Amino acid sequence: MMRSRGYLIRRFLQALLALFIIATLLFFLFRLGLPDPTTALVSEGLSPEQRAEVRAQFGLDQPLWQQYLIFLQNAVTGDFGTSFHYRAPVADIVWERLGNTMVLMLTAIIAAYGIGMPLGAWLSWRRGSNADSLGVFLGLMFRSAPMFWTGMIAILVFGVWLEWLPTSGMRTLPYEASGFWDKILTLDFLHHLILPASIVALFYLGSPLLIMRNTMLEVYGEDFIEMARAKGLTERRVLYKHAARNALLPVVTQLAVTIGLAAGGQVVVEVVFSWPGLGREILNAVRTSDFPLAQACFLIMACFVIFLNLAVDILYSALDPRVRLK
Repeated sequence: MMRSRGYLIRRFLQALLALFIIATLLFFLFRLGLPDPTTALVSEGLSPEQRAEVRAQFGLDQPLWQQYLIFLQNAVTGDFGTSFHYRAPVADIVWERLGNTMVLMLTAIIAAYGIGMPLGAWLSWRRGSNADSLGVFLGLMFRSAPMFWTGMIAILVFGVWLEWLPTSGMRTLPYEASGFWDKILTLDFLHHLILPASIVALFYLGSPLLIMRNTMLEVYGEDFIEMARAKGLTERRVLYKHAARNALLPVVTQLAVTIGLAAGGQVVVEVVFSWPGLGREILNAVRTSDFPLAQACFLIMACFVIFLNLAVDILYSALDPRVRLK
């Protein structure tokens, strides 16, 4: 018990250290690698004094080390400052865009893994058959196909030719929503969600399908599988109750990474479908040298990836009793 607690504390401290390093790199990379944001903040007709006043308003006149300390202090408290472009609190912008992104991405990921894992297990059972070859081919094809290409094809077929689904946005304009839940709990929103969520789901489908299939093939050679068969259990019971559980570890690891990366959205999908998510906002922030907004977006992505991987380490022992925290 004490060893497990010490391991968890050590892993948590490592996660905090990783976040600190990432935050530091983000701060200096954006300030040293992007153009001066003053050009986006002020118009050409302002005098040098007025330009200096605008820089002072956003804290850009302070030494770099002071800006860095202020950034770290604000990041700990969840205050990411004011957006240069929107002239509004970064936190409000980020949480709104993150909510839009997570609805799209989680819908797609749940569909991809909900279909991919059992299908991968079934393909391993039918190894060498035509169904297995077709499943592997489709999984590789959708994983390899660029999402902007499949997205534009889907828009052309289902949006333009058949006119079954809308091709852009989250809701039909004009609309007024009193809050986040009021915005998404409508049939109109679900109608807009189908096309982009399907494209993302097809892209992610290949990972759980192929990982589950290949891992299951390795598990079939273990002694406990032969023991289960010797007990007279049906092949389906051996497949899903014994083999599948022990094949879940790499799939769960991939799922955690996928969810973490999904927090930043798929920039290509959000741009193609004009989805107002975090991925498209990152692109706009880098374009306009909006340091506070870009830093907050990337830092939230890092938080998701790091702490979801920490959660996977803890869940390993629950999924496989042979794995212990040491």
